[in-house]
Amino acid sequence: MKTILSIFRQAPAPDLRLPCALSIGNFDGVHRGHQAMIAQVCEAAQRLALSPTILTFAPHPRQYFANLNRRPELSPPQITGLRDKLTALAQSGIERVVLARFNQAMAEMSASDFVTKWLAIELNVRWVLVGEDFKFGRQRAGDVNLLKSLGNLCGIEVHTLSDITDDHGRRISSSEVRAALAEGDMSRAANLLGRPYGMTGHIIHGKKLGRTLDMPTMNMRVTPRCAARSGIYVVRAHGLGPDPLPGVASLGVRPTVEDDGRILLETHLFDLNVDAYGKLVRVELLQHLRDEEKFPDLPTLTAAMHADAQHARAYFALHGL
Repeated sequence: MKTILSIFRQAPAPDLRLPCALSIGNFDGVHRGHQAMIAQVCEAAQRLALSPTILTFAPHPRQYFANLNRRPELSPPQITGLRDKLTALAQSGIERVVLARFNQAMAEMSASDFVTKWLAIELNVRWVLVGEDFKFGRQRAGDVNLLKSLGNLCGIEVHTLSDITDDHGRRISSSEVRAALAEGDMSRAANLLGRPYGMTGHIIHGKKLGRTLDMPTMNMRVTPRCAARSGIYVVRAHGLGPDPLPGVASLGVRPTVEDDGRILLETHLFDLNVDAYGKLVRVELLQHLRDEEKFPDLPTLTAAMHADAQHARAYFALHGL
C-alpha cells in the first residue's frame, strides 16, 4: 500500500497538527521489525481515526554524538538513503514523517519536555508505539515506564512492541542488517529486510571508460557511509522499462582508474544500450561476487569485468529475474 507522504522538517504548524498515532526511531532500512511496528501504527490510526506518523531524526543521534566527540568511526553505516527510507515508509502505509533535526537543543531536551511539549503539543500525539528498550531525553534518562506515566497525564496512549525475530530466533534489527551487508551476505540482508537490498538514485555522467571496454555502465552516487560491502554484485535494475533488467555492478571507489575516494555504483546491463542519464533508477544487489581490488592495468581489469559478467549471467540462468 502506497500513500501520499507528507514530510515535515520540524514540528508541523499549529493548523497542520493532526492528531496522530506515532512510532519513533531512525528506521534505517525499514526492515521487518520496523514493518511490524508500522503495521500496528497504521491499524491503530485507522481504528482511532488518527494520522499514521513516524518521528525520525537527521542526522542519526549516534552520528551526531560521534561528530561532536570527534569520533567519526562511531557513526553507524547507513543502510538506506533518505529517498529509499521515505519510499519504504510510504509503501507501508505511513502518511506523515517528521524528520526532526537532531541538534544540541534536541540532545539536551529533558525527558519530561520531550513527552509533554514535543510529543503532546508539537506533534499532537494521541497513541504511540515504541520498543521495550526505548530511551529518550537528555542522556537517555527516560524509559518506557516514564513515557507511560507522562503519557497518562497528557492523554497519550502508550504501547510497546517486543523484539521481532527471524526464523532462527535472532532479533531483527538495523545492526543485523548492517552486519549482513558488511559480510556481503545478500540473502541474509534480504531476509531481514523482507525485500532485496537496493539503492535508488539518478543516473549521472561518468568518464565513459566502460564504453571503451565494451561494457558501458550507468553511474549512481552512493552515500559515503553506505553499509554495503564494496565489490562486484549481481544486480537487477528497475525504472528503465516495464520489467526489471539483469546486470552486474561495481560498488566502490574504482581503485584501478580513480584516486579521489568517491563511492559510486556502476551498473552494466546485459545486451541493452539505453540512455539512462537523469533517470531515477533502483538497483537491487542480489549476490556479492567478489571484493573490489586494484588491478595492475586496464587489460587485466577488462578480463575481470567480463568474467564477472559471465558469473552474473550464470546466476540469472539459474535463478531467473
